[in-house]
Amino acid sequence: MKIILKILGTIILIIGFQATLISCKKKPTPPAVTTAVVSSITQVSAVSGGNVTDDGGAEVTARGVCWGTSQNPTTSSSKTSDGTGTGTFSSSITGLTAGTSYFVRAYATNSEGTSYGNEVSFTTSPVALATLTTSAVTSITTSTAVSGGNITSDGGGTITARGVCWSKTQNPTTSDSKTTDGSGTGIFTSNLTGLTANTTYHVRAYAVNSAGTAYGDDKEFKTDQIKDADGNSYTCVTIGTQTWLVENLKTTKFNNGNSIPLVTDNNTWLDLTTPAYCNYDNDPNNSTVYGRLYNWYAVIDSRGICPVGWHVPSMSEWTTLIDFLGGVGVAGSKLKETGTTHWASPNADATNESGFTALPGGSRGAIFSDIRLHGLWWSSTNLEYSDTWAYYIGLFNNNGQVHSSYSSSGSHGMSVRCVKD
Repeated sequence: MKIILKILGTIILIIGFQATLISCKKKPTPPAVTTAVVSSITQVSAVSGGNVTDDGGAEVTARGVCWGTSQNPTTSSSKTSDGTGTGTFSSSITGLTAGTSYFVRAYATNSEGTSYGNEVSFTTSPVALATLTTSAVTSITTSTAVSGGNITSDGGGTITARGVCWSKTQNPTTSDSKTTDGSGTGIFTSNLTGLTANTTYHVRAYAVNSAGTAYGDDKEFKTDQIKDADGNSYTCVTIGTQTWLVENLKTTKFNNGNSIPLVTDNNTWLDLTTPAYCNYDNDPNNSTVYGRLYNWYAVIDSRGICPVGWHVPSMSEWTTLIDFLGGVGVAGSKLKETGTTHWASPNADATNESGFTALPGGSRGAIFSDIRLHGLWWSSTNLEYSDTWAYYIGLFNNNGQVHSSYSSSGSHGMSVRCVKD
């Protein structure tokens, strides 16, 4: 009996000792982790990481960093997954926005939960200006051209506007004439319009992001000259809403290449009912400066005598010009070339402030008359009751008025000044 009691006592003692051992075993806790400093910061990425210094008595099954634009980010925010276990690890943070402040914390997870390291803040690199080039200028006409650009880098910010800008001086900006050609990076095409013939321009591509406006390289080009069917060159001037040639017409051909007959004999000229032109006093040297004289039939011929894209003005178009310059009483002064190199004296009222540079080419009826004293210019408008009676305007050397009248004969010879379509 004593032996049995002794054995039972021993058993009880062992069981109690084991219970004591079990009760003294440590319960697991969440891991301990620190956050690494942030390095390799760019506009869209950075590098951080952490160090799991204690697994808390249970296996670390996940670790990495989490980040956001608000403090104390958690794993419900953006995060990386960088293996398991204790020790140091590195984390690549991606998908960031340039010029933005972020907060980052390392994390580690075991069976008892997720722990976070100390919070570290950083700011991504700011948005830079875009990088782009200007395309070569092509398809150049008297008033249009084609260019564009290629945006090879957005500088870390969204390209919200792009196009080209141009002016007559180097390095144009968006405060000059410009196009707007969409957004984003890559190649784009721009159509330049409203240019002046025979004029040198500079063009640059531009791109706008939150950092500002970037420009491509400056490219120079020259618009084509305005030419008639003969190849004679002209310049032009914009007056109000209209654009006019600055010289009297000189062509000897229609736009389809057909020749306009040259008629030198006065009697033949008077009897004409078909198109014709002449040089004042039958001297081609006069046409070099003053242009040629045409009859009404040449003016209205469907083959066209003005350069392509231009036409003989209607009387309504002449009236628009005259009204813009202040009316018939004063517009003549603003239209006439100044001085007495081409106009006969006095021509004292002439200012040519419009840039029209009207020259006195004279006229032809039964005879040639009054070169240097007056200029008469056809309109394309005939009288309502006659197909051959047509309106014209006249300027004279001794006053600043605009005189308008009509010719009762289609064979009269007058100057032609073209207006843009």
